[in-house]
Amino acid sequence: MKPERMGKNRIHRVGDLQLQILKILWERGEATVAQVLEGLTGTELAYTTVATMLRKMESRGLVMHRAEGRSFVYRPKVKSDDVSHRMANHLVDRLFEGSLFDAVNHLLTTREVSRDELEKIERLIAEKRKST
Repeated sequence: MKPERMGKNRIHRVGDLQLQILKILWERGEATVAQVLEGLTGTELAYTTVATMLRKMESRGLVMHRAEGRSFVYRPKVKSDDVSHRMANHLVDRLFEGSLFDAVNHLLTTREVSRDELEKIERLIAEKRKST
């Protein structure tokens, strides 16, 4: 089953742990609590913490599960593109009052940007100009 698209006006805010869990599920397609825990490298979380988080995420409509024996197998209910799109738009709207220019300017002046990245950004701008 494919993840569902979020409603147009629905913004799911996800915390760091929830986003890490979603990334594991998007990559794998589906996973048990133990498999999600295994994928959470660099964290010292208990099995029960991950299980609780997955239950909370399910109640928020982010994931769904099916029973397989005594285990629950979770899969994403939302698409990664939908979550990243909504999170990025929310960030631009809240921090930069909707100004894409201010957001890009901030990133270009506060982060190291390689020549390769600048060239890619320039190509994106050129493509966008052609399509508008």
